[in-house]
Amino acid sequence: MKKVISTTAAPGAIGPYSQAIDVKNTFVFASGQIPINPATGEIAEGIKAQTAQSLANVKAILAEAGLTLANVVKTTVFLADMGDFAAMNEVYAEAFEAPYPARSAVAVRELPKKVLVEIEVIAVR
Repeated sequence: MKKVISTTAAPGAIGPYSQAIDVKNTFVFASGQIPINPATGEIAEGIKAQTAQSLANVKAILAEAGLTLANVVKTTVFLADMGDFAAMNEVYAEAFEAPYPARSAVAVRELPKKVLVEIEVIAVR
């Protein structure tokens, strides 16, 4: 019924969760991705670079499942500061094409490792 999706091309889970779960070979639910470069362990500097790295990590997980950002139907973007929304949105808009996935964007008090953004997605085959 469900299959774990895991890749070293994205940061490993830092807790008791999976990078993504494929349900019935139909939906892929990817855990929130923070902007850690999986090759270096470094965190990108600034909201634009952090958004780009978070999306790169999402892409790597989707690729492991045989999918692309075109398969994404829903995203949730968590921001440490809603003042970063416009800059995040610039990078986000370059990553997706119409028809764009549904999206929620929320400000949260704090994100893991004090990053500025975290992005989770739901994709469909």
